[in-house]
Amino acid sequence: MSTEIKMPQLGESVTEGTVGRWLKQPGDQVAKYEPLLEVVTDKVDTEVPSPVAGTLIEIIVPEGETVRVGSVLALLGEAGEAASRSAGSVDGAQRANGDQSAAVAQPAAVARAVQSAGAASQGPRNTTLSPVVARLVAEHNLDVNQIPGTGAGGRVSKQDVLRYLEQRKQAPPMQPAAPPAPERRISEVISAAPLESIATAPATLPEDAELVPLTPMRRSIAEHMVRSVRTSPHVTSVIEIDLSQIIAHRSQNLAVFERQGVRLTYTAYFVQATVVALQAIPILNGSFSDDGIIIHRRINMGVAVALEEGLIVPVVRDADEKNLLGLARAVNDLSERARSRRLRPEETRDGTFTITNHGVSGSLFAMPIINQPQAGILGVGAIQKRAVVVSQDEVDAIAIKPMCYCSLTFDHRITDGATADAFLMTIKQTLENYR
Repeated sequence: MSTEIKMPQLGESVTEGTVGRWLKQPGDQVAKYEPLLEVVTDKVDTEVPSPVAGTLIEIIVPEGETVRVGSVLALLGEAGEAASRSAGSVDGAQRANGDQSAAVAQPAAVARAVQSAGAASQGPRNTTLSPVVARLVAEHNLDVNQIPGTGAGGRVSKQDVLRYLEQRKQAPPMQPAAPPAPERRISEVISAAPLESIATAPATLPEDAELVPLTPMRRSIAEHMVRSVRTSPHVTSVIEIDLSQIIAHRSQNLAVFERQGVRLTYTAYFVQATVVALQAIPILNGSFSDDGIIIHRRINMGVAVALEEGLIVPVVRDADEKNLLGLARAVNDLSERARSRRLRPEETRDGTFTITNHGVSGSLFAMPIINQPQAGILGVGAIQKRAVVVSQDEVDAIAIKPMCYCSLTFDHRITDGATADAFLMTIKQTLENYR
């Protein structure tokens, strides 16, 4: 008897998910709890394990499709077992319904484009488009009625669009044709949509170029960053910090932390120092609104984690209630689960301030973009030994010190340079006088 693999509930407020990548193919053996596929929700990529051991009989929802929570994604059973249902059965209808509910969540202009395409179609063909397909069609200025659909009822899938683009690229040049009727041009329908929801595609792809489709994570990052720079005026201030005390403290406590199963990183120190600064200057733990500045009493610290396909920001909740050990444990746990795709969507939400440690890749300083709707973001550069002037008993001398640049990008609607500099100076004093 086959086992249904369903779209899991990945968070209390999550109603749908996108199949990012199938890790197994029909006919493959799957062990119990072995990762079966990756599901994308918002910016989180999560591996879905198999609940039982068996053979993957059928993939019902292909990569790139968005479906509702509880929709059947695949069938798992014994080797050689025939699939008990097909993609065009009740579950296929369930998937179509999921696509329709997902389309409601799209920007209004894209949703109108989908409806326009459906109205222009004649006959029984299913013209419901998933958000991924609708965006691809809009990006490449395509007429969906010219794309052969292989889904249930002739529905166009992501693979159909990519195949159509590949065939069009390989086809010999043709004389320009008259443009389709206005009501069938999706690009014209979405022209009034917010720019952050529309990517600019080249008019003609050069022969030596390759078009890499946007992943759901890459698209989410792009839209969020464009929205951020258009929402708030960004200002960046930079300060240099002597980390001699931090390095000495870390060396003395590495073994102590390891005995408790915790790896002590520099990030934990910066999180702790930032908490101190937010307590001293709480306006930077705030958000802007038309009615005034909202100051959050809880300090939920976002810590950026770099992945191969993008950046994700898990949140250390109530960071002000944790000591160095607790912060180090929380940062390690969230970072490890982010890299292994085991984060829950709610673990990337409700942050009140963000730290990005770009120095791990060698960067000295940067001007990061604010993670909306927060007031600021702290950038931590690489630790380097540099010759600096030190003063003792009114005598100046040159010494070699482990130095680090820290930058604060802040929302100028919320605060000004003097307050931002006071915030950075609090971090500097906390780290340079660490005990």
